[in-house]
Amino acid sequence: MGEYEPKIEVQFPETVPTAKGTTVKLECFALGNPVPTIIWRRADGKPIARKARRHKSNGILEIPNFQQEDAGWYECVAENSRGKNIARGQLTFFAQPNWIQKINDIHVAIEENVFWECKANGRPKPIYRWLKNGEPLLTRDRIHIEQGTLNITIVNLSDAGMYQCVAENKHGVIFSSAELSVIAVGPDFSRTLLKRVTLVKVGGEVVIECKPKASPKPVYTWKKGRDILRENERITISEDGSLRIINVTKSDAGSYTCIATNHFGTASSTGNLVVKDPTRVMVPPSSMDVTVGESIVLPCQVTHDHSLNIVFTWSFNGHLIDFDKDGDHFERVGGQDSAGDLMIRNIQLKHAGKYVCMVQTSVDKLSAAADLIVRGPPGPPEAVTIDEITDTTAQLSWRPGPDNHSPITMYVIQARTPFSVGWQAVNTVPELIDGKTFTATVVGLNPWVEYEFRTVAANMIGIGEPSQPSEKRRTEEALPEVTPANVSGGGGSKSELVITWETVPEELQNGRGFGYVVAFRPYGKMIWMLTVLASADASRYVFRNESVHPFSPFEVKVGVFNNKGEGPFSPTTVVYSAEEEPTKAPANIFARSLSATDVEVFWASPMEKNRGRIQGYEVKYWRHDDKEENARKIRTIGNQTSTKITNLKGSALYHLAVKAYNSAGTGPSSATVNVTTRKPPPSQPPGNIIWNSSDSKIILNWDQVKALDNESEVRGYKVLYRWSRQSSTSVIETNKTSVELSLPFDEDYIIEIKPFSDGGDGSSSEQIRIPKISNAYARGAGPSTSNACTLSAISTIMISLTARSSL
Repeated sequence: MGEYEPKIEVQFPETVPTAKGTTVKLECFALGNPVPTIIWRRADGKPIARKARRHKSNGILEIPNFQQEDAGWYECVAENSRGKNIARGQLTFFAQPNWIQKINDIHVAIEENVFWECKANGRPKPIYRWLKNGEPLLTRDRIHIEQGTLNITIVNLSDAGMYQCVAENKHGVIFSSAELSVIAVGPDFSRTLLKRVTLVKVGGEVVIECKPKASPKPVYTWKKGRDILRENERITISEDGSLRIINVTKSDAGSYTCIATNHFGTASSTGNLVVKDPTRVMVPPSSMDVTVGESIVLPCQVTHDHSLNIVFTWSFNGHLIDFDKDGDHFERVGGQDSAGDLMIRNIQLKHAGKYVCMVQTSVDKLSAAADLIVRGPPGPPEAVTIDEITDTTAQLSWRPGPDNHSPITMYVIQARTPFSVGWQAVNTVPELIDGKTFTATVVGLNPWVEYEFRTVAANMIGIGEPSQPSEKRRTEEALPEVTPANVSGGGGSKSELVITWETVPEELQNGRGFGYVVAFRPYGKMIWMLTVLASADASRYVFRNESVHPFSPFEVKVGVFNNKGEGPFSPTTVVYSAEEEPTKAPANIFARSLSATDVEVFWASPMEKNRGRIQGYEVKYWRHDDKEENARKIRTIGNQTSTKITNLKGSALYHLAVKAYNSAGTGPSSATVNVTTRKPPPSQPPGNIIWNSSDSKIILNWDQVKALDNESEVRGYKVLYRWSRQSSTSVIETNKTSVELSLPFDEDYIIEIKPFSDGGDGSSSEQIRIPKISNAYARGAGPSTSNACTLSAISTIMISLTARSSL
């Protein structure tokens, strides 16, 4: 077959009714050569819903969840190169009725009105009808029906029953059911008795409610006591039966009875009205003007009916004061039931505002207010700005902050740099900035330093909080003005001149490219030698030259420079070149042992002249069993030619050598000498110490101490004694094992005894306490025995003729 235009063989009906929420399919099949393409579109030009799906090369259009907006004319277009063909059909929308609003059960009193309404949607729009107990209900007499509404007026018992609203269209019908219950009872107060006691204040207003259960609505009558109550300009009875009395007086107090009557009966209920005296504020809080830190009391004192409980509350700026949470500043004081004063302690700026005292009883509520103005130091100034900056000045401006009810009297400007410790006050022009001036020039700044500024305001009350810092700005560069401090030097190696100084702090360098100019010349010469060090951290310069003689004087000064140019030089000082270490060794070395731990070493200055000056001597010593490289060293200063070496080991051989030294180092060593420390002192303390008192004497006896083979022989004993209330100790030496004492006062004494030898002092006995004398005769022993005693009173100290004393 040759080519031909499309021919639609299968197409959808001209009209396709579609239910709401269902899925509809439209089919379109065409023949043609070439094979035609299928396109779906809406005839009204609207786009096909995005939820639509296409199947089998667009031959089927499927629309799920069909809605009203999907209805309309649809076209299937079949097209190829020979032509096109179109099939059209309409999708119509229909829906069964669906409830929007149903009717509900209702209970009404007889003779009242009933209104029901039901609503439904659907396509086409549903119609309504009503049923009562399954029978059709029509409009007549008291019953009015209009579409989905039912209105029954003046209901009676015959109207009770089951009602149904019916909504229907050609696609379906739905029902909504509800029951109408008609209530007809006489008045009943069993659940709604009048309030037993109603309180009201004189001059107040009261409403006594009367709400019995009754159907139909009853007629209300009120009695006061036994008399019928008549309405007047003060007394009214509302439609719901409530009794309202205004401008209450004491005579209104009494019992009140509400009587309710309808077709089915009469009932009544009685309550009492109690009239109380009104509460009045006698001493209200008064507005005050206070200063930060003060404490005040705001009074709130009332008169009230003392048979009523009274409650005081306070609010601050509309918020109740929580006395538990804010107890640091607020406290309720007064102590009487008619006083609710408020104490405010240590008042701060935040406490300014309106304070209201609220007083409440069961019959009335009233309040009294006062305003509190708090004067304090000024708030922080605002918008501190650097308007202009030079190398040493900065022009500032700012806006005043709140004065907190006390005029600002002055401003102070503070500055901070990376080098300062916190904020520092600065000099300004004008020197004193009054409270009406908002610009100033800061002077005396360091060049090329980053500054930030802040302003502090003050008034008669105090100094306020500082402002926020300004932006950071760097001052301009300038020539350096500060020279290095402590220019000195000396030392070093042979043929060197060492010059040192303290670096200039960064904040005083005045600009970038900072460095030092070192100038020096031999003492007495005219021409300076100069060296430039382009480093701000340089603090030392070494000049090396074979022409430099040892320990020769040079005049030295150090200058400064930066990118702006050269600054001044430091004052000229004299520095000596490096010296030579001593060239000769000390002579005549001699050492002797003093004890088990101490030796003394002697030497003489070198016999021949040294090329290097001698600043002192270094003594090196080591034990025979140790290595020389681990030797210890001690130094003397100046011309001292002997020294004592301590903390040695007993019975040990030591080697010693001496060298002279100066700043260049140490000279040659002397010959080595040997010395052996003495044996250690006795390790055993004196034992079996016994003391006796006879007449005016105290006699101490102890056992002889025997030295061990490796210990020094005992040469004698030291007796140490002191008053128990004193710290200074007296010492007596004896070569015997006893001593006689006479003690001068009625005092307790502390006594110790220890042996001594060539190796030093031995171990001490335990302390012996001799109590003040109370008997003519007494005796005792040291801690090794259990004897206890007292001493007789003696007036002088006497040392036995066999002992020698050293105090």
